[in-house]
Amino acid sequence: AIAFVFKYTPANALELWRRAGSATAVWENRKDIRAVVPEASPKLAETVGKLDEFLPLAEREMEFAQAKGIQCLIRPLTMACDDYPERLRNCDDAPIVLFYRGNTDLNQRRIVSIVGTRHCTEYGREICTSLTRDLSALAPDTVVVSGLAYGIDINAHRGALAAGLPTVAVLAHGLDSIYPAMHRTTAIKMLENGGLITEFSTRTVPEKQNFVRRNRIIAGLSDATIVVESA
Repeated sequence: AIAFVFKYTPANALELWRRAGSATAVWENRKDIRAVVPEASPKLAETVGKLDEFLPLAEREMEFAQAKGIQCLIRPLTMACDDYPERLRNCDDAPIVLFYRGNTDLNQRRIVSIVGTRHCTEYGREICTSLTRDLSALAPDTVVVSGLAYGIDINAHRGALAAGLPTVAVLAHGLDSIYPAMHRTTAIKMLENGGLITEFSTRTVPEKQNFVRRNRIIAGLSDATIVVESA
């Protein structure tokens, strides 16, 4: 509920969570947040006061996650979880909750993001293939992260799968859909060796601004971000 009420200002949600000490402390003091965060501004207090309105949305997300558990468990990862990505946890605007579906350790020893233009050249595709193949030979425990988009992203995922590396896609929408739809087959294969992760709730459509927000998670999950091609 806290993540949803601060949907457009994740840095504010994280700062509030840290100052209050826990999500429970924020919830229990939602009517008077200054009891645990004395320096809270009137606007912040007003926003926190709306938490009750967002509880049904949070409950709906939990129900969706549990309903999908038979096929492949969807795990809400909060800042309080031991398996929350530690690299991302150190970012000032990290989301306080993520939705993850997959089987790969997001705290693996080596994680590399590979991204680039949606309009890649044949050279760019070849680089994705050779880079992931060489990574597999030199550091077979590496996780490859990208955004499932056209061009470099999808070729990075496919190159990783072909090389036997786990690969994780950060989505700009909820886990109830796949965009682009033509990448669904690859996304399903990734659930067997990798996964799908997002900060967005179900029924969130892939709007333009979501992709910009998504990019900070791609970078924050990894030790390094490799841009293969870009305008």
